[in-house]
Amino acid sequence: MKRGILQADSVLDQFQPVHGDYPGMIAGILGQAAGELNQAMFVRFSGCNLWSGREQHRSSAICKFCDTDFVGTNGINGGTYAAKDLVLKLTELWGDQGNRLIVFTGGEPMLQLDARLIEECKKSGFDTAIETNGTIAIDLDLDWICVSPKQGSELIVHQGNELKVVYPQEGQDLDHFLDLKFDHMYLQPMDGLEGKENTRKTIQYCLENPRWKLSIQQHKLIGMA
Repeated sequence: MKRGILQADSVLDQFQPVHGDYPGMIAGILGQAAGELNQAMFVRFSGCNLWSGREQHRSSAICKFCDTDFVGTNGINGGTYAAKDLVLKLTELWGDQGNRLIVFTGGEPMLQLDARLIEECKKSGFDTAIETNGTIAIDLDLDWICVSPKQGSELIVHQGNELKVVYPQEGQDLDHFLDLKFDHMYLQPMDGLEGKENTRKTIQYCLENPRWKLSIQQHKLIGMA
């Protein structure tokens, strides 16, 4: 089984929870959507069910625009951890500061995240959040659920704290999301060569459809991981 954490933002194998390999983990700032500029520790899992993470598979992947490296275990603080060892490492990295928040991301964290790890985090005083593509049901005691659906995948998670949709995606119908039960609805411009134009389109859509709010990756703008 593999489990992974990598550098914040922030290989499809058979995964079984409890022990695992992690690409890496770092402290950072939540720079987008409802968590903008809140301090957090990012735990990135290896593996995703919408793309292998390898460039030769990108053209045939469901999620073709991913900009995250979630393959391997050679990121900052990467390695193989049992649940208790991982939380000890997170506690060491966090230090004496209060307001402890762990954000589980990927790849797709729900391929590996389990109740045992959440329990260990809470025993050590950490609040827990997840950033997921919403294709796997969530039955965990998480404090914050952020779902970022990808066009072409089947959305299983229909409620949570935050829906964050990358825009635009080919074939995307945003009206499909309006009946879902999320506290916050965000559109985030797709990054890349068309990033500037995508930002313009996203702003215009939010202005015309006020149910949606704009999310931008502020951590990138200020030069933080």
